[in-house]
This record gives sequence, C-alpha cells and structure tokens, in this order.
Amino acid sequence: MSANIKIKYFTDEIEKLRYIDGKSDWIDLRAAKEVELKAGEFKLIPLGIAMELPAGYEAHVVPRSSTFKNYGIIQTNSMGIIDETYCGDNDQWFFPAYALRDTVIHVNDRICQFRITEHQPAICFEAVDSLNHEDRGGHGSTGIQ
Repeated sequence: MSANIKIKYFTDEIEKLRYIDGKSDWIDLRAAKEVELKAGEFKLIPLGIAMELPAGYEAHVVPRSSTFKNYGIIQTNSMGIIDETYCGDNDQWFFPAYALRDTVIHVNDRICQFRITEHQPAICFEAVDSLNHEDRGGHGSTGIQ
C-alpha cells in the first residue's frame, strides 16, 4: 500500500507523524496533553490526531516496547483497533492507560505506536471431525528452555 493519508492534528505541541521507510513498519504516537496517573488509576490519554484511513484498512495501536519501563502503564485492551469509519473531525485517537505505579506522562512523550494493515479477507468456517495433521502435543508442549 502506498497512499496519502489525511491527518488532523488537535494540537501544535506534538511532533508531526513521520514514517521512516526501511527503519520500522510502526509509527510512534505521542501524548497530546500532560496526564498524571496514580497506581491503579485508568485514563484515556489523548494522542492529538485523527486520520482518514484508506478504505479496507485499519490501524493497530500498541504500546512501545519501553512504555511500561518508562511510565509504568499498560494498555487496557492490549491492542487498539481503529477502522476506516473512525475518521470524523472529532474522532481523536486515545491510548487507554492503566497505571501500575504513580506516573506523569508529558506532552510529546512517545507512549505508543501504530501500523496500518489491510482488513482480514472474507472467510468461511467449515466444521470437520479431523484436521488430519500430526499433533504437536497441545498448549505449552515445547516445555521450558
């Protein structure tokens, strides 16, 4: 996919999004306002953007690898899915954060990342009595290494 994507910024305080070809398939997202969280508290952290994704595509939003280490927060739904219909002028993206320690997220902190991917193709399920393949031994069967 090579497409121009319309993006609306809700603030001038965050850096503009950049796609660095050849470096990563993921694009960093930044906090658009300062958010203070106490351990055990939940807040939606605004990311300061709205986008018009191409038809047939969705964005997957996940924490950065350093998000928990740096801020002590986790994403409450493990991964956010934003489809192409969430594209209105007020459809700002958010990061749903749960704090495991007291923390402050500052404006422009890189707290999550996203990538755009094509929707799953149409599929049909077929019930069968056997898959006719050798068993691997079930869940956790490879043991501890």
